[in-house]
Amino acid sequence: MTIQIYNTLTRQKEDFVPQVPNQVSMYVCGPTVYNYIHIGNARSAVAFDTVRRYLQYRGYQVNYVSNFTDVDDKIIKAAKAEDLSTEALSDKYIAAFKEDTAAINILPANIHPRVKDHITEIIDYIKVLIESDHAYASQGDVYFRTQSFDGYGKLSHQSISELEIGASQRTDTAETDRKEDPLDFALWKSAKEGEVSWPSPWGPGRPGWHIECSVMSTKYLGDTLDIHGGGQDLEFPHHENEIAQAEAHNHGENFANYWMHNGFVTFGEDGEKMSKSLGNFVLLRDLLKEADPMVVRYLLGTVHYRRPLRYDDQALQEAQTNIKRLEEVSRRLDLRLANATTQANLDTDEANLAVLAQLEADFIQAMDDDFNAANGMTVIFELVKEINRYLQSEVVSEKVLSKMQEIFKDLLAIFGLVFETKEDLLDQEIQALIDERNVARKAKDFGRADEIRDQLKEQGIYLDDTPQGTTWKRG
Repeated sequence: MTIQIYNTLTRQKEDFVPQVPNQVSMYVCGPTVYNYIHIGNARSAVAFDTVRRYLQYRGYQVNYVSNFTDVDDKIIKAAKAEDLSTEALSDKYIAAFKEDTAAINILPANIHPRVKDHITEIIDYIKVLIESDHAYASQGDVYFRTQSFDGYGKLSHQSISELEIGASQRTDTAETDRKEDPLDFALWKSAKEGEVSWPSPWGPGRPGWHIECSVMSTKYLGDTLDIHGGGQDLEFPHHENEIAQAEAHNHGENFANYWMHNGFVTFGEDGEKMSKSLGNFVLLRDLLKEADPMVVRYLLGTVHYRRPLRYDDQALQEAQTNIKRLEEVSRRLDLRLANATTQANLDTDEANLAVLAQLEADFIQAMDDDFNAANGMTVIFELVKEINRYLQSEVVSEKVLSKMQEIFKDLLAIFGLVFETKEDLLDQEIQALIDERNVARKAKDFGRADEIRDQLKEQGIYLDDTPQGTTWKRG
């Protein structure tokens, strides 16, 4: 079976064929570190963490690079507001990003490059673009000459004429005067008084936003990437500009073979995009104060990555309900495995193992189709049904249960879902429930008595009512 990826560049699903067999180079645009991340930012991080994990599950070695934008207008403004240097502000929010994403089990990138550490490489890159007439200096700024790149607009599927109209409406008069064309974009910005800056051939200044990703991605992953990912809002102009810079710099060599973009998080029934600019965002760390990290991870990671993800109390409650189901079957598996028989029943065991193999194949088929997390989770819940059915058996096989546990944990791990093993009920807690059940039976409250028996059975505790009283054992 071959993984298929929906490529934004071609607007269709394509067979995934990496440049080097069994190896994947993957770059994902990271956050601009001027504030704590909201769950829209986290959704992108979760989506591509899931893609990375699935590729690894399918046997690929993934070199995953995701940047921190630590030189930016927003950072300069926020640093002034917090009375910090831009570097101190960035350090603060990078540490917060790592803490918050670790809480929902997002793997750190192999490399997290920062703009401030790559100024020399950025200046050298810009020099090459100027020398090849793809860029020009103007009053201390440097701009990319957009009309010099024939493929501009190919990612967002817009024509140069359409883009020209939009650019002329967005650009302020002072900047327009410095440009040859309204569509040209900044590679280097001249320093304003009091702003962080570095020396350059064009005077003191700092990099434009787009150039950093072209430089850092190719430095660590080579001139052509297998996968480039990011939020849907980055498709234009950020990723469009990355392509223009990189392919102009590298003499037309393809910058990225597969472009992936995750959908927005929407707020409530109105479906309004969540963003800091709209003021309707929920910080990830605030949500984690009231919700279990695995519930948050489930919420953000089990809708197809290209689809909008609705956030509201109902969606959070649904995620919590599903996590409880998964957590419970994980706990019951652990309990029954401790007392499973090692005696093989070849016919029965092989039949059960065949069912498990088919479910695993169904999962792969679902996820190979453009990492369809929703369909993948549907298969996992089919596996849950199969596990629960098998756990009803009076005698269970260690071989079958071990395979169930292995597949269950492996598939959940792709979604970053892990459950801590909870301690068994203490003997005195079990006895207290048995005493309560005895009282209920004497009062002819058989509903409550049965409820307690079922509650204990779910936790691997089996009761035996004898003339001498009720005894129990761990199952």
